[in-house]
Amino acid sequence: MCLADESASVALGEALSRSLPRQRPALVVALHGDLGAGKSTLARALLRGLGVEGAVRSPTYTLVEPYATAVGHCLHLDLYRLADPSELDYLGLEEQYTDTALWLVEWPERGGDRLPPVDLRIDLARAGAGRLARLQALSLRGEAWLGALRSDASCTAF
Repeated sequence: MCLADESASVALGEALSRSLPRQRPALVVALHGDLGAGKSTLARALLRGLGVEGAVRSPTYTLVEPYATAVGHCLHLDLYRLADPSELDYLGLEEQYTDTALWLVEWPERGGDRLPPVDLRIDLARAGAGRLARLQALSLRGEAWLGALRSDASCTAF
């Protein structure tokens, strides 16, 4: 799909938040794309759509930012600076965040097998002033999420 400008990226993030299935265990979103492709913009919009107020910081230096949302605990990870997947072991994500509802993972390929299985893969690429986005379900739960997104009457462009 074509996202003509930043407001279209924000609209996609908000639509994803509205259609997010309310279930456990956590849903995992892998955000792929080059630097400046819009991964953080999309994650920020999704978190805002889930009720996060105040600063939504990019976890570029902290690796992970936790958020309390309307659906429960959410994690936003940015693994760009990760030198080795084993570094994730020191964050204690499994033990510390057992009640997580959603993982948003930028640069997931750097996490290797230390990350939970991905439900929804989003590839973003620059296209002039806008972006191209490709959403791919990688699990039955991801398929249900994309189905709900497509049936959302307010997001006919997706």
